[in-house]
Amino acid sequence: MRLMEKYNKEIVPALKEKFGYTNLNAVPKIKKVVLNVGINSAKRDAKFLDVTESVLTRISGQKPVKTRARKSISNFKVREGMVVGMMVTLRGKRMYDFLDKLLNITFPRVRDFRGISKRIIDKQGNLNYGFKEFIAFPEIGADEVEFMHGIEVTVQTNAGNKEVGETLFRLLGFPFKD
Repeated sequence: MRLMEKYNKEIVPALKEKFGYTNLNAVPKIKKVVLNVGINSAKRDAKFLDVTESVLTRISGQKPVKTRARKSISNFKVREGMVVGMMVTLRGKRMYDFLDKLLNITFPRVRDFRGISKRIIDKQGNLNYGFKEFIAFPEIGADEVEFMHGIEVTVQTNAGNKEVGETLFRLLGFPFKD
């Protein structure tokens, strides 16, 4: 809840002053955080799916949803209805707790981390960051890893444009490269 209090007490007044918002509801805020794992066709065995589901559950505190293929693609050996990924959507208190953990624990634990690029913010003001290894998260011990996979974290805002989104993320404490 530290990040939510910081948002309400420090970030909202700063954004109102910088961009001239008069209405409190016009101030940009984080809507949701989505964790996503794509599953390779070579790794579709049941054990890998169980490990991936367990990792996402431990990282997010919620059970992930299995995403299935909508249509068959023969070149990728994908059939309609196959599990092609897993995702978790976080909102509210869990979202702020996850972002607090991401900023203060996970980013410092990433190997060779020198900050995140400003290019990962899209033109609507949303941030997408991909981890090559999920062992940077504190819930996962390096000794208990059987399979390695990446995780994509998407932070969706209602900022509307890149400049406002970048300002919001800077005020929240995201470590950008300068």
